[in-house]
Amino acid sequence: MILTVNINGVDHALDVDPSTPLLYVLRDDLQLNGAKYGCGLGQCGACTVQVDGRAVFSCLMPIAALDGRRVRTVEGLGSIDNPGPVQRAFEAEQAAQCGYCIAGMIMRAQALLDRTPSPTDAQIRAHMQTNLCRCGTHMRILRAVRRAADSAEAATATRRGPLE
Repeated sequence: MILTVNINGVDHALDVDPSTPLLYVLRDDLQLNGAKYGCGLGQCGACTVQVDGRAVFSCLMPIAALDGRRVRTVEGLGSIDNPGPVQRAFEAEQAAQCGYCIAGMIMRAQALLDRTPSPTDAQIRAHMQTNLCRCGTHMRILRAVRRAADSAEAATATRRGPLE
């Protein structure tokens, strides 16, 4: 069975077992290795990607559920040479310790900021709590999400021009 899934703006015709988890397709078939295998149970968030703008655990998402839907991975946000705003904020705050959870953290943060551009600290904490960091950089991660939100606000204000 061939399924068509749009990943980072590119349609991919995939001939895989429909029950294959999205994470395996990303890593094994498409060589998109940003999302990591953590627990395989949807409890750690290392595998987080976006599906139609919502953060999901790719280890639990069968590829058959994605036919015709849009998937965005950390590779779709930017590159090493041109990182996206959330990636730059995580780098500026040095939010990565071992780095294993960071792609999932960034994707969850991006999903929040896409829906809520100026979240409160309580909203950031509530949204990010499903992703775990075993290194304990939670405060840096929270600062990175705040920094990304603040820089987006600053960019929007700059585009609007000075107040009259």
